Amino acid sequence: MHYEGAHIIRPPSEADSIILQVTVGCSHNKCTFCGTYKEERFRIKDQAIVAADLDFAAKYCTRQSRVFLADGDVLALSQRRLVELFTNIRTKLPWVNRVSLYGNAKAIRNKSVEQLLELKSLGLHRVYMGLESGYDPVLTAIHKGADSAEMIEAGQRVKAANLFLSVTALLGIAGAALSQEHAKATGQVLSAMEPNQTGILTLMLLENTQLYQLEQAGEFNLPTQQEMLAELRTMVEHLNLKKGQLQSNHASNYLAINARMPRDKEAVLAAIDQALDGKTRLKPEYLRAL
Repeated sequence: MHYEGAHIIRPPSEADSIILQVTVGCSHNKCTFCGTYKEERFRIKDQAIVAADLDFAAKYCTRQSRVFLADGDVLALSQRRLVELFTNIRTKLPWVNRVSLYGNAKAIRNKSVEQLLELKSLGLHRVYMGLESGYDPVLTAIHKGADSAEMIEAGQRVKAANLFLSVTALLGIAGAALSQEHAKATGQVLSAMEPNQTGILTLMLLENTQLYQLEQAGEFNLPTQQEMLAELRTMVEHLNLKKGQLQSNHASNYLAINARMPRDKEAVLAAIDQALDGKTRLKPEYLRAL
């Protein structure tokens, strides 16, 4: 497979997928907390290279039934290019039963429900979307590129196309000062989006990011471990889903959660309370990672 750029990332649930790189970098690439593609200029890979990678997968990846399209925002491609891509995947990898990709709010909102339905008919199954926060002052501060209303609209559009929606929220991103406001609003926005899967991550400051520089200058204060747990509790308390998975099993988190909502909500709150009371062993700093 032909990969370009310094980083090829994928969600934890795509660990066994064929990673097909269609774009390099991120079409937005302005978030203050993310350093993944800071050195990369967003570009669409040559179609001949992608076709060659599909030929490679057809020969050597016959035991893998899923495809994840990298990098940061394949959904930014035109509908014509996406239809051609998905058609080629179906033609060359007929055994694949699931295709997934990242989609930011802007790219999703640039697609109609009908266009998303067309992609679903060609094999698209899952869209991963980074919410990070549902609190508008935080979304503005981190240069996310969308406000909470636009995030909700994007999430609901994915759901309207009957696609699996996986949304991430980020503990600590509001700093210590706005921790609780961020947590409450994020729980409420997630409830409005109704994701099939909610993934909780915990902020880790990276040296090549603007947020790290703000922290070094004393202009951003990362919440303490206890404050992160309190933030998580408030977020879950305000999370009212009709049905969905809730997970905080990413390596960045102090406390692992794997639950079904709303069935397990009270059990999750009780587990967080146990951790807040010091009765649960938390992940040590040296084991946390991105």
